[in-house]
Amino acid sequence: MIEWWPMFRRRKFKFRLPSGTLLLGERTLVMGVLNVTPDSFSDGGLFLNTDAAVTRALEIERAGADILDIGGESTRPGSSGVSAEEELRRILPVLEKLRGKIKIPISVDTSKSEVAAAAAAAGAEILNDVTALRNDPLIAEVARRRKLPLILMHMRGEPRTMQKGPFAKDVIRDVLKGLRHSIASARRAGLVKSQIIIDPGIGFGKNYAQNLELLRRLPELSKLGYPLLVGTSRKSFIAHILSTQSQHSSERDDRIWGTAATVAASILQGAHIVRVHDVAEMVQVARVTDAILSPHSLVQKGISRR
Repeated sequence: MIEWWPMFRRRKFKFRLPSGTLLLGERTLVMGVLNVTPDSFSDGGLFLNTDAAVTRALEIERAGADILDIGGESTRPGSSGVSAEEELRRILPVLEKLRGKIKIPISVDTSKSEVAAAAAAAGAEILNDVTALRNDPLIAEVARRRKLPLILMHMRGEPRTMQKGPFAKDVIRDVLKGLRHSIASARRAGLVKSQIIIDPGIGFGKNYAQNLELLRRLPELSKLGYPLLVGTSRKSFIAHILSTQSQHSSERDDRIWGTAATVAASILQGAHIVRVHDVAEMVQVARVTDAILSPHSLVQKGISRR
């Protein structure tokens, strides 16, 4: 007897941005990562220079990304964070140089309301808070005033200690409880339902097995009624599965195809947005996975189904 893995049908959502409308659910949106940091786990130091960051941002757009996510503070395991002033020193020049040059919306990855407000004034149209308002609830006020979407990501603990445990006994229950609390905080601050996106926080305070369980059980998170963003790109649980770390291969080479598998799985289980480093490759993964989910989309795009 063959046991099929059911594919989850995504709900469709519409988000208003200052520059237009963001449709979620018709196809998977790809969010490209740009870390303007010296110490991010995968690409720290590569784009700390403003001109290098701007060049990379435009490359991400040309590679097919739908959203650019800019961060000025590393949240890798063991990181201790930086001040708002330092975060702004890193990202504001990039945002200012991208004005008029980039057409896709920019998300700012921050857990500080001061940074969120300044980034929004400089053109960011989405706020991405990896602490889901636990660090600074006033980010919700920035989102309300600016009428911007807010991404709420579940994190157990804080980056400095999150992978040291203790881990939750029931990861789904823990993530659902945390996201419900953050959603309630956002709604009390005046955000409407169509401003909120949720992220289960793969790799943030979860062990190897729990990350896999979250990917298998994404439809349970979808029942909260909000669009899902999933970020698995190059994370350590992929290397754990593959056990391919060596002195002769880069982290990117070790994890890119494992990332592709997790991106496809996330989409099949209902993800609306996937957050990735390797944009061109993951755009291909997303397009093919979308076609598997909905062959009718090929007709709409004028693509032959032969």
